[in-house]
Amino acid sequence: METKYIFVTGGVVSSLGKGIISSSLANLLIARGYRVTIQKFDPYINIDPGTLNPYEHGECYVTVDGHEADLDLGHYERFTDIHTTRANNITTGRIYQAVIDKERRGDYLGKTVQIVPHITDEIKRAVKALGNSGNFDFIITEIGGVVGDIESLPFLEAVRQLRWELGDSSLCIHLTYVPFIAAAKELKTKPTQHSVKKLQELGIQPDILVLRTEHHISTEMRRKIALFCNVAPDAVVQSIDVDTIYRVPLRMHEQGLDDIVLHKTRTTPHAEPDMAAWLEFLHKMDNATDTVTIGLVGKYVELQDAYKSIDESLFQAATYNGHKLKLVYIHSEKLTDADVDQKLGRMDGVIIAPGFGQRGIDGKFVALRYCREHDIPTFGICLGMQCMVIEFARNVLGLADANSTEMSPSTPHPVIDLMEEQKSISNLGGTMRLGAYDCRLVPGSKAAGAYGTTDISERHRHRFEFNDSYRDAFEKAGMACVGINPAAQLVEVVEIPGKRWYIGTQYHPEYSSTVLHPHPLFMSFMRAAIQYRDERAKTEKH
Repeated sequence: METKYIFVTGGVVSSLGKGIISSSLANLLIARGYRVTIQKFDPYINIDPGTLNPYEHGECYVTVDGHEADLDLGHYERFTDIHTTRANNITTGRIYQAVIDKERRGDYLGKTVQIVPHITDEIKRAVKALGNSGNFDFIITEIGGVVGDIESLPFLEAVRQLRWELGDSSLCIHLTYVPFIAAAKELKTKPTQHSVKKLQELGIQPDILVLRTEHHISTEMRRKIALFCNVAPDAVVQSIDVDTIYRVPLRMHEQGLDDIVLHKTRTTPHAEPDMAAWLEFLHKMDNATDTVTIGLVGKYVELQDAYKSIDESLFQAATYNGHKLKLVYIHSEKLTDADVDQKLGRMDGVIIAPGFGQRGIDGKFVALRYCREHDIPTFGICLGMQCMVIEFARNVLGLADANSTEMSPSTPHPVIDLMEEQKSISNLGGTMRLGAYDCRLVPGSKAAGAYGTTDISERHRHRFEFNDSYRDAFEKAGMACVGINPAAQLVEVVEIPGKRWYIGTQYHPEYSSTVLHPHPLFMSFMRAAIQYRDERAKTEKH
């Protein structure tokens, strides 16, 4: 079938959930048997979010091909079970860089390079690149930002041009906000009307409106919105707040969003979406009664989206293990020997979060020593794994000055260090290990038991490595190196076999956990945490 293009824009305010609506629509279309992918256009000038502080943009997500991407790609993958790539996330910076590179090469034959047509043509090329592969029936393109932002204008102009070129093979879904004025006890449609007018001024007529709201919008009010916005009444859909984002696909299907899209793109519908596995996940979530409490130790815990993929991976694992998740955020900068027992003593399991830099690192060492000595199930991810190694070196191997050369370049015991070939590279991105790499697990290890296999592939985002010259000392003292990259012989996974569950991974397993396929390491960690909780409960009864 001919590839269809769906553009998702947003109005009134940001953070309405364009990514969740895009993911939900993709979920429904895939459940109907269509081949779908989603891409995100971010209107900032950074080349990618890899150098952005989490305070600016939340979590940086990494694709299998090593692209540092917007966190919405994590939602795309969790909702759809598809793998995204560099082609699924484009920034203004990437577009301008590509155009400037072409200009420097002389590709424009001396012509004046302009926003229209050169920038917009490059955006259109990026939109169509996935469709030209022939691998997809639907390409969903989410335009970041809000209609009216100056940064989004080139993207919206490209959408306008594509709508004319593609005709019935494309449509625009516009997500807006319908606020409730408490004093007047009324929903107000004017912001939506203004947002659509702004979109129309740019030459784009939305085909479908999705109205984000905290209160039910009556049929009469939706008809009013349809009338003022030149949209068919049956193409005005409401998105009421729900208790979990994973209910959104069902709410969209109940209102026929997927059917409307198929009708407007002149696509013959396949069967109704097969949502059995999705419904089973929600059934487990709704029927969970007991609670498992996990502490997440990191330096960005006050940010909602800083550890988004970890949060969702834990939630998925708890749900599949029949439990509600209580996630307790513990600021590593504020964790000391004096209060660690108070903060971690009641945890069923502890996650030591990834990150970069010195800030908050001492609190992670305090947490790790406490968890190791009290045998609490503990999961260290990336920098969390490196902190496991450093803490073990200091307090078990007796190397008091052990450290990472990231934190202390002159440390006499660099148990975490750059590889030799990295040391001469000054570009921050150049020393990063990014994307999926193979790993071979030691048979009989807890990690291999969790995966049910010894050959795996996981995504990385880090610069420093376990220093192999210390490996024998660690192994003799009880910390086993149980995961090795077969090509470079780099240590990827460490564990202490004598503990209930004490595992660190240099890679980021959270990037691979989805609703329908929760990550095996998170599942194993969650089982260990639940078992530990149950053991403590029995002891306390007696």
